Amino acid sequence: MIARLLAFVAALCAFSAPAAAQDKGGPADEAAAAQTLSAVVRVRAKILPNARSAETLGLQREGSGVLVREGYVATIGYLVIESEAIEVTGADGKSVPASLAAYDHASGFGLLKLLVPISGQPLPLGDSSALATREPALVAAYGGGQGDGLYLVQVVSRRPFSGSWEYLLEAAIFTYPPVMNWSGASLISAKGELLGLGSLMVGDAAGTGTQVPGNMFVPAELLKSILDDLIAGGRAAGAARPWLGLSTEEMRGHLFVTRVSPDGPADKAGLRSGDVLIGVGNEEVSSLAEFYRKVWARGAAGVEVPLRVLQGVQVKELTVRSIDRVEYLRGKPSY
Repeated sequence: MIARLLAFVAALCAFSAPAAAQDKGGPADEAAAAQTLSAVVRVRAKILPNARSAETLGLQREGSGVLVREGYVATIGYLVIESEAIEVTGADGKSVPASLAAYDHASGFGLLKLLVPISGQPLPLGDSSALATREPALVAAYGGGQGDGLYLVQVVSRRPFSGSWEYLLEAAIFTYPPVMNWSGASLISAKGELLGLGSLMVGDAAGTGTQVPGNMFVPAELLKSILDDLIAGGRAAGAARPWLGLSTEEMRGHLFVTRVSPDGPADKAGLRSGDVLIGVGNEEVSSLAEFYRKVWARGAAGVEVPLRVLQGVQVKELTVRSIDRVEYLRGKPSY
């Protein structure tokens, strides 16, 4: 199995190898494959004991990341937010400390700055916007250089994804079959380029209403557009979106509040778990995407957001003063 996967990686990388190297056959392909996989790293994070995210994400987190610039590793942000120590292990097994250089809640990406260099060639960012359904790809998670984190997958859908934690992607990437160590795993194209980073396991990868398990990847095109800003200033350029501190589930056309972040904006405004969101101002909402878009259309973080909610048998109008989510998190990032 491992030999077959390595052969597949070599074939992928051969597309981008120089013509002279391709003429030489196997060894050049294997070298190209090794170079591609050298970018994939393990990420371990020790989280602050008082972290806001400790209850839902735990105090010890582990996943993968990928070298995207010399000295910088991209990963999925929930692995590393509110961390007090981060360790990155390269394909050669060498572990080095890293710091959280940036976190972008809108996309979900985290960016780490290596405090000591490691071996590995940064992986170029591909054109994930052109990725089509039924297209094959490779998922690479850290495998200690042994190839045990390589998986052949197929893109089964490209569509919006709404997360309960005030998160919306307009064109998420969904793949099949499911990969169990998805957190921060790299989705790699036939050209040996990064197409996305693993975020979730889902039960409807092929589309809403289906029963096809798979994974959701955050498209690399979102990272490509903000990477320079993240490196330079620790955040994407422009105003931050308003964040309310709500977790909401969509069920049969109704939005049920399942969690209110303690001491967050919604908590201070009087919202409670079990409430039903009816509208933003005078505009009714019945889906997560609709709710988020109406909130974000009100302005940047700091704007007051009027909500209509059903609490028990009473409809109440509550005003939530939003914030930038980064303000709510604890920790000492380098940005």
